[in-house]
Amino acid sequence: MSKVSTTEITSDSIASDNPIHQRLLAAYVYAQPQIEGELLEIGCGTGRGLEILVNAADHYTGIDKYKSLTEELQKEYPQAKFISMHIPPLKDIADNSFDTVVSFQVIEHIKDDKTFLKEIHRVLKPGGKAIISTPNKKMTLTRNPWHVREYFAPELEELCKSIFSKVEANGIAGNDKVMDYHDKNRESVKKITRFDILNLQYRLPAPLLRIPYEFLNRLNRNKLDQADNSLVKSISVADYFVNEKAEESLDLFYTLTK
Repeated sequence: MSKVSTTEITSDSIASDNPIHQRLLAAYVYAQPQIEGELLEIGCGTGRGLEILVNAADHYTGIDKYKSLTEELQKEYPQAKFISMHIPPLKDIADNSFDTVVSFQVIEHIKDDKTFLKEIHRVLKPGGKAIISTPNKKMTLTRNPWHVREYFAPELEELCKSIFSKVEANGIAGNDKVMDYHDKNRESVKKITRFDILNLQYRLPAPLLRIPYEFLNRLNRNKLDQADNSLVKSISVADYFVNEKAEESLDLFYTLTK
């Protein structure tokens, strides 16, 4: 698999990315017990949790907008199926096709989020479940110019309830070790954003912010790693847990039933 090293995608092979990589991997670990039957993943990316999903499902189908990624994953996992498409809609996927749908850290990138959720509902079988994750806006440190929007817990819950018959609103939270890293990250980010006296991060168009955001975010992660490598290196999936209090979590982690 090609190594992708942008801070938005987060690499599993860059030391300073480890706390975020483990946080994103946790969604796959904690979703695994709910996965059954025919599984669709929307936004499979570089295949971060693919080993977990392929082994948990009867059959796995993955969708991503980057054809180069889906082609590489197809070679690595010939028993699965990979499709390259921009979504929504979920073009050429039939109604009531999947028992489970997972989509982690995707909805914040989708302009038409309601149609996105309606399409997930459409392709699920009756009684099927979708599991989604997205950053909790309450815990965001700065504007991410790659995101169309972020959600507070009640906002996402209300949106999901307008489409699905049942919504279990949980979160992915971290223990003291994780929150120590998070607090150090917050203080480090503050030292950078204090120079933004005109609040340009929220006033400029997102595309203009992506290059400086990437540079400063990578610089910040490396700085945290150099300052306390033992903390950055030691964080694992086990340091994250599912929290019933979604609003107090780092990520929102919702299970939606059709």
